[in-house]
Amino acid sequence: MDWAAISHPGSREVNEDSTGIAETQDVRCFVVADGLGGHGMGDTASQTAVEAFRSVFQGSSAPLTQTMEAAFLHAQDQLLAEQDRLHVPAQMKTTAVALAVDQTHLIWGHIGDSRLYSFRWGRVRQLTRDHSVPQMLVMTKQIRPQAIRFHPDRNMLLRVLGLAGEPPRFELSPPKKRKKKQVFLLCTDGFWEWITEKEMAHCLRSAASAEDWLTRMEQIILSRGEGLQMDNLSAIGVWL
Repeated sequence: MDWAAISHPGSREVNEDSTGIAETQDVRCFVVADGLGGHGMGDTASQTAVEAFRSVFQGSSAPLTQTMEAAFLHAQDQLLAEQDRLHVPAQMKTTAVALAVDQTHLIWGHIGDSRLYSFRWGRVRQLTRDHSVPQMLVMTKQIRPQAIRFHPDRNMLLRVLGLAGEPPRFELSPPKKRKKKQVFLLCTDGFWEWITEKEMAHCLRSAASAEDWLTRMEQIILSRGEGLQMDNLSAIGVWL
């Protein structure tokens, strides 16, 4: 397995994205989170979520599905506890997308609009569906999927971690058999909004490693978004 991570503030003063990996003898869990809240709360929210995933996966011997569900629930609990500690109710929220891989299977989960893509034999698939207003417009056939990028309501999220009074409405995939030559990309909206899936696949074909792949995509994103109030951009590339 080869993997790499990047996180760049874009045009913002504060980077509210976080990336992380939890490793045990048999399992690796990759997670990317995009914090919301401003005034130092977004970066704290995403870091809190990533650390929650890391602590659950590093301390668990349960099946992947149970561990992934426990990680999302623990992240929610930790965010609410941190809000109470800092006396900032409803000001610390975050998206999260996670991929866990063991020797034979893999599973993913997400909440918000941070995405997971898969690449195999030249084909690219978006494995997650955004929890956002533009995604709902796509589902009701009011706009095309391509219109999600730069839609005026793109930042209006319908599900996030850190909301009090209701359980977190994350989505989990069923366990999937691990296959050779699978490649995955976990990324925040500040990453995927500036590069198309076709360009992601093109960069992959030319890349010598996961790090090289991310570097090639990052160059496209930073060049295209220069001077245009870019959001933070973060990603993890995983080659199996």
